[in-house]
Amino acid sequence: MRKIAITGNIASGKSTVGNILKQKGYPVFDTDLAAHKIMEKVPRIRAEIEKTFRSHISGKITRQKLAEIVFEDEKLLKKLNSIVHPEIRKEILIFFKQNNEKKYAFVLIPLLFEAKMEDLFDEIILVYTDDAIRLERLIKRNNYTIEYAQKRILSQNSQDEKVQKADIVIKNNDTPEKLFEHVNSLF
Repeated sequence: MRKIAITGNIASGKSTVGNILKQKGYPVFDTDLAAHKIMEKVPRIRAEIEKTFRSHISGKITRQKLAEIVFEDEKLLKKLNSIVHPEIRKEILIFFKQNNEKKYAFVLIPLLFEAKMEDLFDEIILVYTDDAIRLERLIKRNNYTIEYAQKRILSQNSQDEKVQKADIVIKNNDTPEKLFEHVNSLF
């Protein structure tokens, strides 16, 4: 089995690439969805998040409130990631075991390099989209203010830095049809 990471910064089109691969019948694991489940349903992780972030959030700790504070404070973001990333690593390994008979197994992992999980993969595909397009998508898709969208973009390592570490780069500055054609030609 070929273990392939699909990475890219926020609003680059990773999910769209993942959906194309699913439509083609390939197994795809989404670490963003896994992180949400882990934070809500794993009692040990939930308790650690509560303990760590209780002083920063009034009322119930929700994903939205957590996002608001961690994207304002790099130290808090690193702390959250240090709680969740080891659990995500375990989930990826389980996914690989479950799909070891397949030709390919894909993992959508936006923070691949930030989480230092490159060692789990045989190949890394980066979905690259110009920053201006990503900013526009974030504002439109998530109804973010321009300031908050920029903070989210700046919270990740630069795309140009990631290009150097990727095996394949998919440029996603065009139409969804062009993206489909590009992914289809790869697999």
